[in-house]
Amino acid sequence: MKPKIGIIICGFIENKQFVTNAYIQSIRYSGGVPLVLPLVRSRQILGEYLRICDGFLFCGGNDITPLLFGQEPRKGNGATNLSLDLFQIRLMKEILKTGKPLFSICRGMQVMNVACGGTILQDLSLRSEKTLDHMQQSYARNEKSHKIYIKNGTLLKKYLGSVLYVNSYHHQVLDKVGKDLTVSATASDHTVEAVELSSHPFALGVQWHPESMYRTSPEMRELFGSFILKATQNTLKNQKTPLYTHNSAASTTY
Repeated sequence: MKPKIGIIICGFIENKQFVTNAYIQSIRYSGGVPLVLPLVRSRQILGEYLRICDGFLFCGGNDITPLLFGQEPRKGNGATNLSLDLFQIRLMKEILKTGKPLFSICRGMQVMNVACGGTILQDLSLRSEKTLDHMQQSYARNEKSHKIYIKNGTLLKKYLGSVLYVNSYHHQVLDKVGKDLTVSATASDHTVEAVELSSHPFALGVQWHPESMYRTSPEMRELFGSFILKATQNTLKNQKTPLYTHNSAASTTY
């Protein structure tokens, strides 16, 4: 049976929750069953998400509310949505407890970092050192922008090798790295490009957008394929899990 992958919504357009199609297609073509997980304020439904899914994908999107990582807004900080931030950070923490495979992309990696107690640099213009332009202006999103350098002994090195060209669509970067997270790749300007949780079977965050490069890059297909392979190992485990028993206390909102 194919693994069920929970894709957490990217954000809102007016009153519509959405996920960009590239994420759905990358999961589908890699052999997973994509399930879009909307924002809800119910502990019971969050529990169902954790029970049903064999792996989880956090997507790109807008900025995270700075108060959630102990800062006030600074010049360059973009659009935020507190309800979405709280939902994603809460869900991220619960997913990490399960040990189920987790793949976090761009904003998703930043959510992962904040959930682990890390912080975000609100805009690259706040850096004192010379910095690459990480918001590429290319015609197509699958075009390469800059190199990343992958560290030895990391999960990412196993899948992608030592050096790789990636695309780039972000103006914020990780600042303080969260507890138990290991930096597994950086750009030439020392921007953190990937992190992973070494104690976890597969908890990986990347700053670029592999879903946009899926059709043109064998390395990105390898990355998604490895994620799906890990998630497959949870399928039988989920099949043996008892059905959720309703508890009125579990359905309270937060």
